[in-house]
Amino acid sequence: MKLSFTAAIGAAAATALAATSIVGASADDHDDTSLAEVLDVANQEFDRNWDDHDILTAAVNAVLEAKPNSPVSALADGSTELTAFIPDDRSFRRVVINLKGSVRSLESSVFNDIAGLGIDTVEQILLYHVVLGPAIDSAAALASGGAALTTAEGQTTLVNVVGTSIELVDKDTGLNNPRVFLDQVDINSGNKQIAHGIDRVMLPIKITE
Repeated sequence: MKLSFTAAIGAAAATALAATSIVGASADDHDDTSLAEVLDVANQEFDRNWDDHDILTAAVNAVLEAKPNSPVSALADGSTELTAFIPDDRSFRRVVINLKGSVRSLESSVFNDIAGLGIDTVEQILLYHVVLGPAIDSAAALASGGAALTTAEGQTTLVNVVGTSIELVDKDTGLNNPRVFLDQVDINSGNKQIAHGIDRVMLPIKITE
């Protein structure tokens, strides 16, 4: 699967945001293309490019096949306002290295290891990457160091900002925190759903000893 998107870093928002919240743009200004369309979830396939999102889309498909009414389905409803932080395939391989202690050479093998955690756990992980509400663009995120975002999974993630570096503090303190790729922000900009690429999987549970 190849993801096409416009990547741009905006300047810090002119209006100061509260330290405990991030304010997105009005939904009236946005269209309804869903992130599922942008990620081409319907045509998911594995390849040898670890920089795209095949394992993520396979995980979304697996959850929706097993649980059609899962909240994960919001990613296919372009009228639902949300922001998603989307890990690339290499991010999932890192998780498997931590879990299994070995490096997988195929995306399909990484996905099988992730799926082996159980569909409920996969669903929990996916929802931890989604923040419901008005889309949070890169400019708002850069202006919101210290904000605690409530995810669709129910827990929070803390936003750390140093210069133009945006870090998301997850629940596994034994691993490096995910960071936003500065060349993969504002994916699907102009719609009610936008995404930002990240370099690690956000973990709602501790997996390290």
